[in-house]
Amino acid sequence: MATPTLEKDTLQLGQTSSNNEKTPSDIKVEVDSVEELDLYRPLKLDDSIPHEESILTARAVIVGIILGGLVNASNLYLGLKTGFTFGASMFGAIFGYGILKFFSRTNLPIIGGPFGPQENSIVQAAATGSGGIAGLFVAGLPAMYLLGTMGDGTPNPKDDFGKLITITIVCSFFGLFFVTPLRKFFIIRIGRELRLMFPSPTAVALTIQSMHAGAAGAATAVKKLKALGISFTLALVQKVASLYATGVLYDWHFFTWIHVWSNYTSWAMHIESWGWWFEITPAFIGSGMLIGMNSALSMFGGAFLAWGVIGPLLVFTGECAGKLQIPDDPLWKDWYSYTSLKNLGHTTPSPRYWLLWPGVMIMVCTSMAELFVQYKVIWYAFKVVGHRMSVSINDFLVKRGKHSEFFAKRAAQDVKGTEDMVEDPATPEQQVPVAVWSIGLLVTIVLAMLIFHFQWGMHPGLTILACILGFIFSFLAIQIGAVTDQTPLTAASKASQLIFGAATSGKGYTIKDAQRLNLVAGSLASGAADVATSLTGDFRTGFLLGTPPVKQWYAQACGTLISVFLAPGLFVLFTQAYPCILNGDDHCAFGVPSVAAWAAVASAVTDPEVHIPLSAGIFAIVMGVFSVCQVVFRHYYLVGEREKYRVWLPNWGAVALSFVLPNPVFTTAAMFGAIIAKLWRHYSMHTFDIYCYAIAAGFIAGEGLGGVVGAVLQIANVSGDVYGTTVGCPGGFC
Repeated sequence: MATPTLEKDTLQLGQTSSNNEKTPSDIKVEVDSVEELDLYRPLKLDDSIPHEESILTARAVIVGIILGGLVNASNLYLGLKTGFTFGASMFGAIFGYGILKFFSRTNLPIIGGPFGPQENSIVQAAATGSGGIAGLFVAGLPAMYLLGTMGDGTPNPKDDFGKLITITIVCSFFGLFFVTPLRKFFIIRIGRELRLMFPSPTAVALTIQSMHAGAAGAATAVKKLKALGISFTLALVQKVASLYATGVLYDWHFFTWIHVWSNYTSWAMHIESWGWWFEITPAFIGSGMLIGMNSALSMFGGAFLAWGVIGPLLVFTGECAGKLQIPDDPLWKDWYSYTSLKNLGHTTPSPRYWLLWPGVMIMVCTSMAELFVQYKVIWYAFKVVGHRMSVSINDFLVKRGKHSEFFAKRAAQDVKGTEDMVEDPATPEQQVPVAVWSIGLLVTIVLAMLIFHFQWGMHPGLTILACILGFIFSFLAIQIGAVTDQTPLTAASKASQLIFGAATSGKGYTIKDAQRLNLVAGSLASGAADVATSLTGDFRTGFLLGTPPVKQWYAQACGTLISVFLAPGLFVLFTQAYPCILNGDDHCAFGVPSVAAWAAVASAVTDPEVHIPLSAGIFAIVMGVFSVCQVVFRHYYLVGEREKYRVWLPNWGAVALSFVLPNPVFTTAAMFGAIIAKLWRHYSMHTFDIYCYAIAAGFIAGEGLGGVVGAVLQIANVSGDVYGTTVGCPGGFC
């Protein structure tokens, strides 16, 4: 989970580890003994599977794009409501199997013919591409409207549709092009040495392998498909129905009920005000089924610490303040909101603004510490880059009959021994051509300079800085995600915002211009890291299944091209249905936590009237240092025989995530899902392996698509606002 940018920070499909790292046994999918597998070599596929001559088929790409489009739509809803977005890989792999397996039984041209695991990986690659980049539209871009840096007067994204598409093109294809040559670096050269497992992509590969494992695999695949279809349908129906009775079918406000039943006593509403109710959200119950007990407990513990201890203490001491939800109604005189991020610098801050800074600090410090303890990656990266440059220069000189002892000597050096080298199943002809990604990258950077200058008012030098930061933070995100399955997009975006705050300070920009540039730069870093991490994960899935990377790349590129138009269109749909998304209405159906967090950081680093509370800054520094110490302690001390104790350490990334969420509702739902998975796995491991991933993926996509249906109903004026009931909702608001 998939946020400050909450996008994909801790909830990744396939994540079941109980700690920050996944062991091979944690990503077991229908394998009797994972210990016998070498997950740093291509998987052994069923001998009965015929050789797949053509896998980059029209049917695979089109089906993948459609499935990814459903996830994209789902992500817009879930991201705007909760700040979280989810990957489309597992959903595309399982649903794609069912659709193409059905097609394969026909003799129809184009859609008929044999279907194997490599073509299945093409489906999920296309789904990943078309399901991505939604994060831009649940964080940085709507934050521009919230701060008034986009348009004049009433914000209307429909009028800015062209600008939204162009910035999406830059963020998407910049990440797609620059990460392509890093495939060999992360997956082939250093994968085994640094234990870069890529848990979710590996789980997808194992799932595809199991579904194509002969008759037994086909039977298992049918079970997975049925489970996914049923859970998807139930979640969709439940979400749409709940729009007409939210207080009954979706949000259970226990303390509001007590408040009403006990003649409007005050103590119950004090608890309600801090967000302690239960939400029947299939998406986050499903997410909890995937993330494991350690991450779920860390999130829930962080939420209790933030909204059960620190927040109330801040209000009690007067450091922070809340505001009445319904000031003029004496029946709700004890119902407060403690999440406002409005009028920063002019009023006493809310607990949410105070908690934002330690949350961001912990995330950034933990992510950076995880990167730097893997110093071998950085050092080896420099060695590889230097070696390749030397080889290129030496070859250039030799072709022209010249010689340089310096470059010849370094070109002849072997920068890596063969003992830890991972076997690459792809031949040179199956790699993405250098001309494709290098020319594409150059064109994208030039396009970025032009678009950001003429449409967003950014100096070309600042655009180059934004691209460099995007590359650096993508490198960080890929490496950390490969080990922990947590993509630190929050760290990438917030660090970029802080750096750009310093870069634009004192340069004569108005506050609005500085905020716009700040959010554009953060969006580039976050969007590029998102796409780069997704493509690298797909390369890992394809590596295990023996899929040529060039064909995966083209499939994901096709999906990405569709998402460039799909994500902005869906954003316009939601903002037309719910204008409150862009004005920060406290009673909006969408909490937009990522949007508010991005806007708050942009204001703090650009507006001299907005300050970080001193106590929040001190606490943030202390917690940041502590989280770094734990990373060092875990990495250097809890090794060997002591490694088993790592499970007892809190996941500070998950704790920090709870600090920046506006309430503990989502962490409570995820905790409930994790408990279900824990009990299920304990009492029936076999059925857990078959059904868990599929059910969770169906829950997540189903609720999100139900939200899209809700937006359409809202525009048609037949939504729950018109025909529904607010029974069970505090003050008539849910």
